[in-house]
Amino acid sequence: MRRPRALGAVLSVVATTVASAGLVLGSGTGAQAAATAATPLPAHVFAPYFESWNGDSPAALSQASGAKYLTMAFLQTEARGSCTPYWNGDSSTPVAQSVFGADFTTMRSRGGDVIPSFGGYTADNGGTEIADSCTSVDSIAAAYEKVITTYDVSRLDMDIEDNSLENGAGIDRRNKAIKKVQDWAAANGRPLQISYTLPTTTSGLADSGLAVLENAVANGAKVDVVNLMTFDYYDGAAHNMAQDTKTAISGLKDQLADLYPSRTDAQLWGMTGIIEMPGIDDYGPAETFTTADAPVVYDWAVSKGVSTLSFWALQRDNGGCPGTGGNDTCSGIAQDTWYFSHTFAPFTSGSGPVTDDYSVAVAPASASVAPGGSTTADVRTAVTSGSAKTVALTVSGAPAGVTAALAPASVTAGGTSKLTVSASDSAAPGTYRLTVTGASGTLSHSAALTLTVSGPGGGTGVLVNGDFESGSPSPWTCDTGSAVVSAPVHGGSHALAVAATASQTGECAQSLALSPNTRYTLSGWVQGNYGYLGVRGDATASVWGSSSGYAKQSVTFTTGSTGAVTVYLHGWYGQGTVHADDLSVTS
Repeated sequence: MRRPRALGAVLSVVATTVASAGLVLGSGTGAQAAATAATPLPAHVFAPYFESWNGDSPAALSQASGAKYLTMAFLQTEARGSCTPYWNGDSSTPVAQSVFGADFTTMRSRGGDVIPSFGGYTADNGGTEIADSCTSVDSIAAAYEKVITTYDVSRLDMDIEDNSLENGAGIDRRNKAIKKVQDWAAANGRPLQISYTLPTTTSGLADSGLAVLENAVANGAKVDVVNLMTFDYYDGAAHNMAQDTKTAISGLKDQLADLYPSRTDAQLWGMTGIIEMPGIDDYGPAETFTTADAPVVYDWAVSKGVSTLSFWALQRDNGGCPGTGGNDTCSGIAQDTWYFSHTFAPFTSGSGPVTDDYSVAVAPASASVAPGGSTTADVRTAVTSGSAKTVALTVSGAPAGVTAALAPASVTAGGTSKLTVSASDSAAPGTYRLTVTGASGTLSHSAALTLTVSGPGGGTGVLVNGDFESGSPSPWTCDTGSAVVSAPVHGGSHALAVAATASQTGECAQSLALSPNTRYTLSGWVQGNYGYLGVRGDATASVWGSSSGYAKQSVTFTTGSTGAVTVYLHGWYGQGTVHADDLSVTS
């Protein structure tokens, strides 16, 4: 984990060389080792990271946010060559009951706990991760033991990235020390889990991370959980962060199956962990985890039986700095304070009473209908927490000449209703947004269907008004503030300006009914910072760039079985207006 870049701003710590604390493995008395043996963590736990260096109280923020379990970042040595870990590598905050001990006791009294984490980007980059810094396996193991007995914890996390992934000697020492501590814990009847936190690609671990686990297997060190940092990909591409989380963790599960061939699917999923970064991450707007992404990841993690759900970091869970990426104290997007914590908190097994809640989705999310015709979509509901309640469904936004009906008009959460949309012969061609709302008591959730009524000019597939020479955005549907302008233009006398602000991307979208299972190219001329051109629905593809003048952007995609897609253009939060002109979809 990084600070920032994801956690990677180097901390200001005294770089004074200190001697090893001289710990000896098993140096604690038998009473110390076995007394009040730690309570194991729940099988499924939400444990966001807590920045240990900023003076906040873990117990206070745990209570305020509702996050009962915290991953404490980070433990590292003060200088290269040392074998003594400190919080944040600062000798004024040693591993001692006087530092955080009272907070941890308070959190346990409220049904929570902590996971101390060794390493982090700063330590891994600077050589102060303890297994990189210390050349004695016994001293490393003794340091792990001291953390366990001082704070009475049942899991240690190893955050290994950057230079630490290339330090073969450190990797081997770390896993040998873990094996020693696991043997010590077993001999003393103390529950102990080890998790590794590692970088990821969109398809699972890179070879360097996989090598860390292979070395653990070779050394007999048991790895209970592998957390992937599913917020940083560093590939220059625009990302659907929720979807990429799914593919990354699914890839990890397959890699674990190769390492642990005797384990069942459920056991393998139970070894996986997810770490997100709320809002705009350190890499930039292309990797932004939104409030809409959070429930998608939550539902998927629950359905798969993922072990650990986390994010960097608790102090970021607020909307105090819209448009700012990689900040330690805010997410960079418009959000309610503690939104992500409240969304993820029910993930913890045995976390206590939770609110009865549900989700609403429309599938497909876009459709096309010809005048005189009809189309259908499924309105799907799901229980996201608590018990299933009755959800009353309504639909709004249908234009003149279009009717929309739901059957049934209410379902028990988890059920599906059929949405039927019919267009009369007089229905005006264009693209419209229909909103399906599900209400249960005081709760209300909505989902949208983008409906295209086809007509002369290509509603059956050709992009309509892609040069904007009509002087109006129609049939594009745009965020407030986006409009057709007369300058700057690429061709003709008009272009589209999408107004990206601190709270919106300025998106303009148009739905098309293309031929199923067919390859197309979406292209156009785009000017401005972080201009995104893409397609979603029955195909998913996008391209983005930043240019002070008009630059050609294009992306290919292949439709699925329906051919119903939505073409979109947008900017990014706080990055200014993006202009587009001469857009087209060709086969």
